[in-house]
Amino acid sequence: MPRRGVSLTVLIVNQLLAGVGVASGMALAAILVVDLTESVAMGGLAQSSSVLGAAIAAVPLARLAVRSGRHVALATGYACAFVGAVLVVASAASGWPVFVFIGLAAFGAAAAAGLQARFAATEIAAPGFEARSMSLVLWATTIGSVAGPLLSQVGDEFGRGLGLPALVGPFVFSAVAFALSTVLVATLLRTPKAGRLATDAAGETDGAAVMDAAGATDPSAAAAEAIDPAEPTRPGEPATTILAADEPRIGAWQALRMAVREPAALVAILAIVCSHTVMVGVMVMTPVHMTEHGMSISLVGIVISIHIIGMYGASPFFGWLTDRIGSPSVIAIGVALLVTATVIGILAPGDDVLLVPLALGILGLGWSAGLIGGSTMLTTATEERLRVPLQGATDAAMNVAAAASGALSGLVLGVAGFAGVNVVAILVLVPLVIAGLRLRLVRRSATA
Repeated sequence: MPRRGVSLTVLIVNQLLAGVGVASGMALAAILVVDLTESVAMGGLAQSSSVLGAAIAAVPLARLAVRSGRHVALATGYACAFVGAVLVVASAASGWPVFVFIGLAAFGAAAAAGLQARFAATEIAAPGFEARSMSLVLWATTIGSVAGPLLSQVGDEFGRGLGLPALVGPFVFSAVAFALSTVLVATLLRTPKAGRLATDAAGETDGAAVMDAAGATDPSAAAAEAIDPAEPTRPGEPATTILAADEPRIGAWQALRMAVREPAALVAILAIVCSHTVMVGVMVMTPVHMTEHGMSISLVGIVISIHIIGMYGASPFFGWLTDRIGSPSVIAIGVALLVTATVIGILAPGDDVLLVPLALGILGLGWSAGLIGGSTMLTTATEERLRVPLQGATDAAMNVAAAASGALSGLVLGVAGFAGVNVVAILVLVPLVIAGLRLRLVRRSATA
């Protein structure tokens, strides 16, 4: 097992760089596409292309993590994103919007790698600190992700100085950031092969925690919990399940089909998928909505930065809270925050410089709670042999759903306005609420 402190530090620095890469380009991607195609509806496809690219990359990167280690998978993802950023610059400069979408799809591999980094953090974490380690890696994205949109104006001016069209310059910054991320993780980060339980010097097994009846992490028998996740576990029980070398590997979609049959795993999956889908659907149309009401690009960058602060800045708090009160409670908090944000989005005037940033900030907080609560629950409540394939399948599913959300949000904005976009976002949360109530009933019955 690589030294935890060194590996976590490398992950944190890498997330900072990758945050700059993703945010500096994607902050203006929708506006760039609208400018190139002269169609508002096509603006939603910009984010959808990137999210769909992340979905396509998620499963292959998970397989690569199992075979060669997380560091190889992360380096591959950021290298693909570098190629995508270069393609966006070249295609936009040449006036070929079709190739811009292809570049944005490759750009999405950075998002897939960034999401996989949160699971890498749990694999190098000390037992009982999985959620907090994950939250620290997500929090590290805050600095880069906030700086990215704030650099949009500088990047645009830099690009114009190079003779590039308007709004293309930020993607040059993205390409440089992804190149640095690729070199960093390829040369300095070393992790165990994902999905294999490692034993530390004390003879304890890392990463074999499961959820107890309250949703808190607890070292216990993973195989028993995989059979019945609603059954409470007892503190202090040793882990009993280790992935056998000759055990047949389970594919990502097979793992997903097996997991959705269990109430706890289903809630974890829906928390990740629904939270991300709501966030993308609302966030991607906010810059277009703001510019249509006369707001400047600089103000758009500030609002997106506030949103990203909400997404990542509070992640250590939600990580601590997850370890304290359990994943289900944090997921419920996330749902409440997402509903609050969408209700403000429905009621706020489009040119309100206070309510629009407030809604986007709360939207980011809801995403953070849902993702950390759901990801921790997914990691700790599932059988070891299902864990990594299921992580890849869930990340792919969340990005496919978000890609559809981003594409449809442009159409909804054109037909029903920004209020309509937020109404649809609320409806997306309904399956999660139903699954959560079902899990609660199952656990109450088991306790009784």
